Amino acid sequence: MFWDKVSGLYDLFETVYNGKVYQGLGKRVAEEIRQNDIVLECACGTGAISKYIAPKCKQLIATDFSEGMLKQASKKCRKYSNIEIRCADMTHLKCRDNSFDKVVAGNVIHLLEEPYAAIKELERVCKVGGKIIIPTYINTSNSTNKIAVRLLEFAGANFKRQFDMDSYKEFFKKAGYKNMDYYIVSGRMSCAIAIITK
Repeated sequence: MFWDKVSGLYDLFETVYNGKVYQGLGKRVAEEIRQNDIVLECACGTGAISKYIAPKCKQLIATDFSEGMLKQASKKCRKYSNIEIRCADMTHLKCRDNSFDKVVAGNVIHLLEEPYAAIKELERVCKVGGKIIIPTYINTSNSTNKIAVRLLEFAGANFKRQFDMDSYKEFFKKAGYKNMDYYIVSGRMSCAIAIITK
């Protein structure tokens, strides 16, 4: 699997190419987390966001489909006693309905065959009144980023779609989500954070 192969170098690539956003994103997501929250993070990757969420919440279950990424996340987050690292498919979560105060899925929507089904699954496990937090890189407006995406695809990444801010908002509108909040973490490849309140 591509993500297993690149897991050891992923942080280095992100830090060199897009460090301001890579670090700023975790900090911004953590602003949405409260002390008593039980949080599910899907597609946690190397734990780049997890390490900011864990100190802010009561419990974090950080999941990914890639064993290689989970190994990196385990190393990065080992000092936190309130985190559990698990292998999971975010389109078929083995969690009860209404289990989590916050559900986070960072930089994964553009990789999924059926992103709307995945979002419905995130919504299912989120408590009423809770938040689903979905950061995604927005890169179609910058030619340098288009080259970076092509290089990643050449290496084996499989992007199903790409977004700019307008198309990202339209993506959620088509799914029937209204009154959402959006935030931007700006940098070389900026990230849009979409927040659905259930």
